[in-house]
Amino acid sequence: MDWFPDFLLFALFGGLGIAIISAPLGVFMVWQRQSYFGATLAHSALLGVSMGLFLEMDLSFSVILFALIIAFGIHQLSQKTQLSSDTLLGILAHSSLALGLALLSLQNTVQIDIMGYLFGDILSVTSTDLMLISMVGLITLVFYLFHWRDLLNITLNPELAQVEGVHVKAIQLQYVLLLALMIALSMKIVGVLLVTSLLIIPAAAARRFAQTPEAMLLYSMILGIVSVVLGLGTSMTWDIPTGPAIVLVATALFLLMLIKKAPN
Repeated sequence: MDWFPDFLLFALFGGLGIAIISAPLGVFMVWQRQSYFGATLAHSALLGVSMGLFLEMDLSFSVILFALIIAFGIHQLSQKTQLSSDTLLGILAHSSLALGLALLSLQNTVQIDIMGYLFGDILSVTSTDLMLISMVGLITLVFYLFHWRDLLNITLNPELAQVEGVHVKAIQLQYVLLLALMIALSMKIVGVLLVTSLLIIPAAAARRFAQTPEAMLLYSMILGIVSVVLGLGTSMTWDIPTGPAIVLVATALFLLMLIKKAPN
């Protein structure tokens, strides 16, 4: 379509793909109260950018690699350390962000759009990004087809799920790694500082009306898609950054549902 440039199509499809992947990950993040965990992974993604530049690696690959490494490290440390989860995540979130910014400041000969990584640059999405998003979407679909009920049981009572034969630690690790992949791919859409919002806000809004876990998943997916479409349109209309626009639309939808539900 000549009237609809390729970069806008890539931006739209990339945003929709991330919204769809975010829904199943976000609902469990809300149920398990793991928003700080997502924020820690998001901050670590910037470390992946700086390490990619420092080691002269492909940035997309380095972001994914270091997000997975840090996600695995957080999961292992949470099983062995005596620190509370909030304390551990707070230390890792701020230290990884500080290290990433410090390494970026040493790259005197490299020009990089740090604002694009912090707040997203959806118009820079490429066909390679779309392929990666599709692959992660497929992996997420397969994971949830096999482990949806297991995840529900773990959320309700991990000890009881363990007794019933659910491989709790293995499934939690797989969930964490999927979350890291999604966050790494979302940097171009909404940026490091806002990616957790795309996971949490649609799921929190969907929770206001959903009567079943499956309904919450469906509503979260719909709200995420609407947020991306309206956010992209808002960005183009008023010439504001797309990542913040998507999050603001999602927030507006959440507040609208909050007000509408309040009388009940």
